[in-house]
Amino acid sequence: MKKIAFASDHAAFELKEAIIDYVRSLGYEVADFGTRSAESCDYADFGHPAAEAVEKGECDFGIAMCGSGNGMQITLNKHQGIRAALCWLPELAALARQHNDANFLVLPGRFITLDEGKRIVDAYLEAEFEGGRHARRIEKIPCPKC
Repeated sequence: MKKIAFASDHAAFELKEAIIDYVRSLGYEVADFGTRSAESCDYADFGHPAAEAVEKGECDFGIAMCGSGNGMQITLNKHQGIRAALCWLPELAALARQHNDANFLVLPGRFITLDEGKRIVDAYLEAEFEGGRHARRIEKIPCPKC
């Protein structure tokens, strides 16, 4: 059973809770790093611990969200072992896995509906990394000076 790290800020709290319920219904285990309410908070406080869990192998991959998705994606991608992709269409989510081996799906909570979110999550979960030329490109992503 794969374990998914979840993180959100207040702007995407309700979407996170609904997507957690959805992926649990699909048989996935969940680690919820917060937030725990719709009260104003900072996405980085929840994104960093979720990213660390994926980097350490405590979770297989992650799904995160904030209002636009940008803040969470930027935060997650500060971690050398994370490849977070902001996706608002199922096709983008599939390509993020197939070509970029994205280990974090980021959703723009204020710009998608729950049904759209489920379709995006489905596309991400169903896709597999294609390897080949894409693997060579991924090897070049980490900053050589970091």
